[in-house]
Amino acid sequence: MTQPVEISFTEAAPEKLADHQGRVALVLAAGGKLPGKLPRGLREAATRALDSKAGQALKPGQTLELAFPAGMAADALMLVMLPNSATQAEARRAGAAIGAKLGDGHTLVLAGGHKLAGEVALGLALRGYDFDAYKTKPEGEKPAGRPRVTFMVKDPEALARSAGDSAALAEGVFFTRDLVNEPANVLTTTDFADRLKAMEEIGLEVEVLEEDQLRELGMRALLAVGQGSESPSKVVVMRWNGGGDEAPLALVGKGVVFDTGGISIKPGAGMEEMTMDMGGAGVVAGTMRTLALRRAKANVVGLVGLVENMPDGGAYRPGDVLKSMKGDTIEVVNTDAEGRLVLADVLWYAQDRFQPKAVINLATLTGAVIVALGHEHAGVFSNDDALADEILSAARAEGEGAWRLPLAPAYDTLIKSRLADMKNSGGRAAGSITAAQFLQRFIKDGQPWAHIDIAGVTLPPQATDLAPKGATGWGVMTLDRLVRDEYEGR
Repeated sequence: MTQPVEISFTEAAPEKLADHQGRVALVLAAGGKLPGKLPRGLREAATRALDSKAGQALKPGQTLELAFPAGMAADALMLVMLPNSATQAEARRAGAAIGAKLGDGHTLVLAGGHKLAGEVALGLALRGYDFDAYKTKPEGEKPAGRPRVTFMVKDPEALARSAGDSAALAEGVFFTRDLVNEPANVLTTTDFADRLKAMEEIGLEVEVLEEDQLRELGMRALLAVGQGSESPSKVVVMRWNGGGDEAPLALVGKGVVFDTGGISIKPGAGMEEMTMDMGGAGVVAGTMRTLALRRAKANVVGLVGLVENMPDGGAYRPGDVLKSMKGDTIEVVNTDAEGRLVLADVLWYAQDRFQPKAVINLATLTGAVIVALGHEHAGVFSNDDALADEILSAARAEGEGAWRLPLAPAYDTLIKSRLADMKNSGGRAAGSITAAQFLQRFIKDGQPWAHIDIAGVTLPPQATDLAPKGATGWGVMTLDRLVRDEYEGR
């Protein structure tokens, strides 16, 4: 697993910055004023830079870099504009600007008594992610050293204590990003399940249900999706019991490790990105890892359905009629609408076995949600206004875009089947909504439930504020905040 950068905290000592070999970042608070006791050369270089046109244009969260500054041993000096009135998002962006340029050396960050130093550190850790497991190093080149970061702050012990939860969060996000970035020939359903099973080492209870058990439970819809693949279908159940005897929050994730579309095969262009179709399962796994690492005082169960959707002689077909674990029948009109079949059975199982307080499922479910919301927001659907508001509030608090979209009985006509209780696709019109309406059929009466369609935010086409180009890990921070705010200590 990719590990977050090693961050340590020490007392502020500006006089030591001149001799530091590596990178130096100065977090500038009130009006961009330089801290006292800076070495003369550093102060002169920083003053000249801040007086320049580029320095005068700096906004909160933005940075200005000087290469090989005069009078310093450092390779670079980064000036980070962060007024005391800055927002959490601006502080994290400031940290991310530092994290994006760590290199393989030692970076010193002088943050002094800035109240947002912890948020700067989290942003730095999240943006410092680098997935390079499959890049061959040139022959004779020394392996890159692991970067280190030291924050110079007023109260290092207090900040180090509070940074523990942030470190757990960063590790959960990185775990999710790694899973989404892995190629499908590596991250098979078996490998995925093994990685989740290994989290027993951090205190999770992990159970892997194999195909014979799924067949006995009646998960025929899920099994149908995977029957064209050599990789066996599985359901993995992860439990964190930190909240006594209370009913758990259930998190359910779609884990299609590769999606060809099946017999309704996708176009070849861009199909390589379908390694990300297990993004919902990845977010559930990363969240469970975070909760275990920070010893959350809540009961949460994470369930993921792991399958591969491939076209072979045994694959399920358009026109097939499947019987779900619930007992409802489904006419398959498009084998590329497979994620909802996986979720239907796992959602029913989660409710039947755990009687949860609330159920939230996450899935890279539809291209239609990208048409509606682009890559800026996940789509949120819910049968419960309070739960929807809690999710949206948690997403806002963590700076992860989310937008509520409607559910209504009128959309059910689009998934009405001539042959069965429903069909698995309503076509292009309101595609993300009809998918949510389908899932709602597998939610019991009175059960608070939300579906989050993360197709647009899981693997956007460019880097984001807190992640390099590739997997973002969207959702781990939102769900962790939701647990903190709504489920811990109740």
